[in-house]
Amino acid sequence: MSEVGNWTVPQVAGLEALASQYDGYIIDLWGTVHDGVSPYPGAVECLQALHKAGKRVVMLSNAPRPAAVVAAQLEGFGVDRALYKGVMTSGQETHRQLKDKADPWFARLGGKVLHIGGVHDLGLYEGLNIQRVADVGMADFVMNTGPDLERGVATLDPYLPELRACLERKLPMICANPDRVVVKGGNRQICAGALAAFYEEQGGDVRWIGKPYPGVYQPVFDMLDVPRTRILAIGDALGTDIKGAAAVGVDSLWILGGIHQEMIGNDMALATAEAKAAGLQPTAAVHRLVW
Repeated sequence: MSEVGNWTVPQVAGLEALASQYDGYIIDLWGTVHDGVSPYPGAVECLQALHKAGKRVVMLSNAPRPAAVVAAQLEGFGVDRALYKGVMTSGQETHRQLKDKADPWFARLGGKVLHIGGVHDLGLYEGLNIQRVADVGMADFVMNTGPDLERGVATLDPYLPELRACLERKLPMICANPDRVVVKGGNRQICAGALAAFYEEQGGDVRWIGKPYPGVYQPVFDMLDVPRTRILAIGDALGTDIKGAAAVGVDSLWILGGIHQEMIGNDMALATAEAKAAGLQPTAAVHRLVW
């Protein structure tokens, strides 16, 4: 989106300031509702206020796991299932694509996968005729759900030998989480998107699934069932949440206190500069998801 005069990102104190303009809400989870360990102060109360106001909410996450797993996690964070219409995840869309194989890119994949990621992501293969293999030489494709705790989550280095071996064999890679970094309990760590970016930069064939790519949004629109002009997407990452909203033509509320907290803080001039540099124009910004 081009720069418009002296435009700056408008800042609001809470979602209540915008609520009358929208009937449907697409809400990110990690960095917006919770930090991977606990919910942010005010986030659950904000969801309760939306529910009380009769608004429709769908959670959209780049979690490389089935939607049901994420919904159960939300309950653990105190987010009652009555507060939202449904959950959509990049993992859910990945599973659908692997099951349907309607897309030619997926149709040509073989049945043996090398899994790069934690064991908590293995639900992706449930009900699919796919065999996991540990040897790169036996794999038909790579499933990248991110780093694992055994090898570490700080840098790419522990994953480079395996990634280079996959590149040597020209294995196609599915990236089931386009996020490159995440902040967990105050600590920054790499995500699947960082591995996939390296793979692609080295000439690898990567299919990215999740925000900001439009394919993951259609099930969300179906669940919300309101006009796009009355939908607000809320998230903390410019490159996925805000860019994704722009790609599908919905307004966006940028949460500054998530992934960009260290860099931007609450500096609206800096926030505006970052948005303009990314070619994006969020509708408004707020420090946290509060009412």
